[in-house]
Amino acid sequence: MHESLLRDLRAVVGEAGVITQPSARAAYDCDGLTLKRRLPELVLLPRDTDQTARCMRLLYRAGIPLVPRGAGTGLSGGATPVEGGVVLGTARMRRVLEIDSERRLARVQSGVVNADLSRITAAQGLYYAPDPSSQAACTLGGNVAENSGGPHCFRHGNTTRHVLGMVVVTPEGELLDLSDPRPDPWGYDLCGLFVGSEGMFGVATELTLKLTPLPPVTETLLAIFQSLDECCEVVTDIIAARLEPSAIEILDKLTIQAVEASVFAAGYPQDAEAVLLLEVEGHEAQVSETIARVEPILERHRCIELRRARDAAERARLWAGRKGAFGAMGRIAPDLYVADVVAPRTRLREIVRIATDIATERGLAISNVFHAGDGNLHPNISYDRRDAEQVARVLEAGDLIMQACIERGGSLTGEHGVGIEKQKMMARLFSEEDLAAMARVRAALDPKERLNPGKMIPLRACMELRTRPIPAPSPGDLE
Repeated sequence: MHESLLRDLRAVVGEAGVITQPSARAAYDCDGLTLKRRLPELVLLPRDTDQTARCMRLLYRAGIPLVPRGAGTGLSGGATPVEGGVVLGTARMRRVLEIDSERRLARVQSGVVNADLSRITAAQGLYYAPDPSSQAACTLGGNVAENSGGPHCFRHGNTTRHVLGMVVVTPEGELLDLSDPRPDPWGYDLCGLFVGSEGMFGVATELTLKLTPLPPVTETLLAIFQSLDECCEVVTDIIAARLEPSAIEILDKLTIQAVEASVFAAGYPQDAEAVLLLEVEGHEAQVSETIARVEPILERHRCIELRRARDAAERARLWAGRKGAFGAMGRIAPDLYVADVVAPRTRLREIVRIATDIATERGLAISNVFHAGDGNLHPNISYDRRDAEQVARVLEAGDLIMQACIERGGSLTGEHGVGIEKQKMMARLFSEEDLAAMARVRAALDPKERLNPGKMIPLRACMELRTRPIPAPSPGDLE
């Protein structure tokens, strides 16, 4: 990193916006996937779109790779440097630019924390629906990069359904305004393309997001089971009955015990094999009808007790336990491998059993807490990364769990992204032609692969793209 470049970057973002000390840069050497680490050569913290664009122009001219980063709560290595280079963080871009309650939208900088937006808009009777478990810390820009989910995305959908527009800085440092002159424009869905692109296409600095009216009535239920299998089967039957709670979550016994031993204690019964956390929202008659139809399904699957949150405080406590579950796993072991796989909802029970067997056969402690309504499983393996042999068993178990989901019609990720964790598994889910098509889109937007290099697409697909001639489009392709 030449001193002249550092001087130019400091002139853009100020002394506080350039981090060069190794001890300070160490905080940016990984995201929540702590197994993979690499120290960036430099960390930049711009305050707005203009500063971001000016920094990226300087880095592009110097040929230096760049990794965008929100709060670093990701779990697949999406914000982990793999080739040194520069990390560009959005931590100082935290302004809410506009709240339009009439059109139910918000314009924000990408470093705004997810939960803060709902706190700000509550006075207008609105909130931002996607709610990752890390929503008290994760940023909206990071949510866009990963197409984040959350418990209530069963009803409201993942991040992509709530992004109306964005301002993107391209690798060359140019601006691409996808919210002007109107949000959600006609034509190519470029916003949809950018959501979930894991920072490989550009850096989103400003977002236009859809806000949702607060429901008039919300009821939270805790169904208690002595069988994890039965708890999984309940989910299949609830969905088969065409019922639509806003959230359907499952926590197994080990998760319950970890939560109840932590600061997130929510009052879950520690002798239960599993609990089902259900939330129903809407008008009073709608909520009452849904609960009335859910109750016999729970009884049919031997639910031993059904509790209903008495007030907002108890509801908040039940959800704090669920969202604090990953942190509570520190009671079991110092490190946690959080798998993120998707299974057909009719095969939840089967995949949970397979994941448990895979981990148990390798002498690993596994717990399950997951978005059951979406079929988005999170088998969590507790381990100690100081034990290299144990780490090898954890990684092997993770690969086998992903493979089992693929073989049964599932997918590699529901919300955490591919990053570097699942990169090699992409070739098992997609054909070479599929991967080459993905690489071609990447090449159209970042031909020199300067943004978040070495992520998502296996290197073989990138090599195929470079060596394979690109056919000219036919007239029909352009219609």
